[in-house]
Amino acid sequence: MGIWTRDIKQETNFSDPVVNKSIKSLMAKNLIKEVVNIQNKGKKHYMSVEFEPSKEISGGEWYSNGALDKELIKTVQNMCLRFLRAQKVTTIEGVHNDLKKSRVLTFEPSREQVVDILNSMVLDNNIIEVKSSGLGDYHSIPIGTICYRVASGAGVAKGGPKKGGFASIPCGACPRISVCTPDGPISPATCVYYTKWLDVEF
Repeated sequence: MGIWTRDIKQETNFSDPVVNKSIKSLMAKNLIKEVVNIQNKGKKHYMSVEFEPSKEISGGEWYSNGALDKELIKTVQNMCLRFLRAQKVTTIEGVHNDLKKSRVLTFEPSREQVVDILNSMVLDNNIIEVKSSGLGDYHSIPIGTICYRVASGAGVAKGGPKKGGFASIPCGACPRISVCTPDGPISPATCVYYTKWLDVEF
């Protein structure tokens, strides 16, 4: 939903000055608004003020005005870390329920958003993703269930849970993999996690 400046010009056959003046007039009357497309910030995208851009355009709750909201993400990561330290080990559902009960966030995070945050914490080596063995700290979690614990306490004894695949493969755990392209703003060449994993420079 919405339209790009070039499409407006092609559809109307108006000159650049006329299109630009019309857009400014509509924005001044609060009839349309400009939204930042995170996949192509060079494109000026407009839509009616009563609509909200899709997550593919805006990036969702983790973005603010087209930029990644690092402060919000850090806040949520710290909340997850505190919960994990208190629980020692927990599942996605456990973290999700804790965040929903919190009054810190202005929105109720979805399960997918919680997965995004946990995956980013795995990539940053703050936590580890494991599969429950059903023993010790994992006795209340069904065997084979994906769960998480703080990385500093990740001493896994013999016979304990094994690390999940996401803990070692950045691309597999990346929440932005769907918009990652070789020539895009998010790409293997600019990914710090991918570079760190390969231990090479592009």
